[in-house]
Amino acid sequence: MHGLVLGGTASGVGKTVAALAVSRALADAGYDPIPAKAGPDYIDPSHHAAALDRPSRTLDTWMQGVEGVRRNLHRAVGGGTSPGSAPAAGDDPERVAVVEGMMGLYDGSATSTAATAAALDVPVVLVVDAGAGMQSVGATALGFREYAAHADLPADVRERVDDPRVDVVGVVAQKAHAGRHADGIREALPDGIAWLGHIPPAEGLTVPDRHLGLEMGDETPVPEAAIAEAAETIDGEAVARVAEAVARPKPRNDGARPGSETGGSDGDRPTVAVAADDAFRFVYPATWDRLRGLATVEPFAPVAGDDLPDCDAVYLPGGYPENHAAALSSSPALSTLADRAADGLPVLGECGGLMALSASLTTVDGETHRMAGVLPGGVRMHDRYRALDHVELRATADGVTAAAGERHRGHEFHYSSHALGNGGGGHPEATPDADARFAFEVARGEGIDGDHDGLVAHRTLGTYAHRHPASGAFDRLVSAAAEYAGGP
Repeated sequence: MHGLVLGGTASGVGKTVAALAVSRALADAGYDPIPAKAGPDYIDPSHHAAALDRPSRTLDTWMQGVEGVRRNLHRAVGGGTSPGSAPAAGDDPERVAVVEGMMGLYDGSATSTAATAAALDVPVVLVVDAGAGMQSVGATALGFREYAAHADLPADVRERVDDPRVDVVGVVAQKAHAGRHADGIREALPDGIAWLGHIPPAEGLTVPDRHLGLEMGDETPVPEAAIAEAAETIDGEAVARVAEAVARPKPRNDGARPGSETGGSDGDRPTVAVAADDAFRFVYPATWDRLRGLATVEPFAPVAGDDLPDCDAVYLPGGYPENHAAALSSSPALSTLADRAADGLPVLGECGGLMALSASLTTVDGETHRMAGVLPGGVRMHDRYRALDHVELRATADGVTAAAGERHRGHEFHYSSHALGNGGGGHPEATPDADARFAFEVARGEGIDGDHDGLVAHRTLGTYAHRHPASGAFDRLVSAAAEYAGGP
């Protein structure tokens, strides 16, 4: 497989813009760039998708494991879009995976950009903010290359990769000016670290911030002209030369848990309704793939006024329900969902989905809006994030997404808190009642109350955790949908 990981020296050095510019430079040189993102992220991949007109895969060794990360990228490089599709084109030298890293190259407690590069056995290109440096960029690159020998990679990467290594082979200099500045950086690079080009400072090469990160790619895309201009100073052929790695064995299954089965024909498969609009946006491409491979998927848009379609299960993903609270509150989908949930319809809500399933949502301005009320308690938004980490959950009983004792890994990132006290208003000092039914104990992370995640009512589950399909959660949700469709 040909590919590279764009690792930053730190957060905020411009990795997303670098990924777009490198991808465009590759395309201009006649290659086919395949976007991906290391670490749990929905927003950066949306910018990849907007610029390249193809989904961007999330690669996270904590949530997917080493083999899961490899399968996911092989399927993307091979053009697979449904379970069981063969990644036969994964070794096509014209297809080059461009994996944007998370944070700094070696940062992260559960996984890291370095861990992703080691798991995939692809080289690293370092993205450096060179706005106030020249020769020091060479020293920085040398330090990042040499530190690889000291990097503490996750145990599963060390155990499952024959020769886990992090090879820093090139540099892209962000905010470097053409001429003496860029030339000085290039000349200062040590042997073995290639100069791949620079990205000049430009107003168009920024993405506005908001809570939960940058704005989504379909909301505020990086201008096409700005990407094209940035790519002119990237050497696409040089990028392609360094994007060579040891070819891994092709994956043996589709990225779901070993032993899981795909669904039958459309006629005997259950239907899963998936909320997909401005309030519910955070779905991994692999999740769409897995659901479509097992069930008939019916997207619907509650914010636009869609009612809940006829279905055998519902998935409400994360997103920005707080920005559309009034529209959600008046949506017929929430009242229909409440009625059907009480009838035993299997429902999974993640983060934003948990918020919509709760009794109320209070914005940072103090406005409270009624939500579906399937789950007890209310949610309140805050100015600062309340949780940001990889998580691990242990199921305390059989449920719609996990069997008792199973451990599921995922991540959480939210600015809200949930509480059952204070009349369901979601007061930040209130805590859930002792009688609240939770599906999971939290082994890592914050969850809903620090110790538990997954509020349960009827066959409805709401979590703050986002889980990847590699956990098996969506396989079990579809099984619950099939059972529901079969009747009592």
